[in-house]
Amino acid sequence: MTAPIQLWYWPTPNGWKVSIALEEMGLPYEVKPVNIGVGEQFEPAFQAISPNGRMPAIVDPDGPDGEPISIFESGAILQYLGNKSGSFYPTEVRARVEVDQWLFWQVGGLGPMAGQTHHFRQYAPAMIRDQRQIAYGVRRYTNETHRLYGVLDRRLRDREYLAGDYSIADMAAWPWILPALQGQSLAEFPNVAAWIDRVGARPAVKIGRALLEDRRGNAGGSGKEAEAARAVLFGQRAPKP
Repeated sequence: MTAPIQLWYWPTPNGWKVSIALEEMGLPYEVKPVNIGVGEQFEPAFQAISPNGRMPAIVDPDGPDGEPISIFESGAILQYLGNKSGSFYPTEVRARVEVDQWLFWQVGGLGPMAGQTHHFRQYAPAMIRDQRQIAYGVRRYTNETHRLYGVLDRRLRDREYLAGDYSIADMAAWPWILPALQGQSLAEFPNVAAWIDRVGARPAVKIGRALLEDRRGNAGGSGKEAEAARAVLFGQRAPKP
């Protein structure tokens, strides 16, 4: 029996992309938690798999030619899993390009911009006493995230999913639409709202989204634990022993 794929994971939007994909594709996997709030992403065993020190990452014991392979970066992981499973990632060139366009749009645009929006709206107020220092960042990234929601809404005006059939592009983008954290109103984006419900109703999405949810902390809150998590997450350093 083939060993399961190792999923090095923590419950964040980037982690959810891969847990959702593994559930959708029916690939056996085991979870290797990487608690980014306490600095486990800095451990040598993890950085040997993910040189960038970010999760998610996977190790597939049954990689190409039957040899193990490790992969970091969520977009690369989704492409690999789509190829491995033969599902949610078309083989016909035009259809695959359509999926890749929207996958890279998420990786290069929606994820980074929404992530900065989260930072300035949720975390920075607890880190910076003078709120005037964060006002520009809040406006800049909230407005750019609003623009990206608009791109998504226009794309979904005449289709149910981003690239034709449901695909890894939807799995990549869906976890990053978090309007409550991003200062957005879905009333402005009815096509996005319908897509959120449509994707979110899938059983595999529900399971993948809920993975380790009870272990997710609140780095945007108050108290010593939240403050220590912010120091690790945004100070780019391992916690002191």
